[in-house]
Amino acid sequence: IGVGGPEAFYKAVNRVHSGYIRTEADEVHYNLHIMMRFDLERAFMRGDLAVRDIEAAWNDRFLADFGVAVDRPRHGMLQDVHWSVGLYGYFPTYTLGNVYAGCLYRALSSAVPGLEAQLAAGDTSAAVGWMKANLQVHGGLRSPRETIAAACGFEPSEEPLLDYLEAKFGALYGL
Repeated sequence: IGVGGPEAFYKAVNRVHSGYIRTEADEVHYNLHIMMRFDLERAFMRGDLAVRDIEAAWNDRFLADFGVAVDRPRHGMLQDVHWSVGLYGYFPTYTLGNVYAGCLYRALSSAVPGLEAQLAAGDTSAAVGWMKANLQVHGGLRSPRETIAAACGFEPSEEPLLDYLEAKFGALYGL
């Protein structure tokens, strides 16, 4: 692809930049996309934001959060189908999944010595075994929050996700 080797390729696929489209967002900006949508949904559901004002509110918030002006509706409020099909309150589940993933990754990394080397070598057996023993065996017997807490040994929190992002992108960008 002409990016100059594995390290340059890794940097290229993990590039951080403000973009319009949530589904194309990098790991750093993705949850910011979700927070913006959630805040607008809440304002709408409370009656503080009229339908006719959503586009302007979106554009103002996007500029404030991302530093980029929305140039056309398809890059703004029309990019997601959720609201048009009645899926209100759904966006936060994406961030909740990321928070849970951060917790699971922290617990898995602590439980499986050498996890990174195993995964780099294509060996997922220890990771899969841990997931089966700590998550999948319980099926739907517990709430998601209880399942994550039991698997990880601590209450779900955003800290593991933030630590992961800081470690990954701090190293990548020398922060």
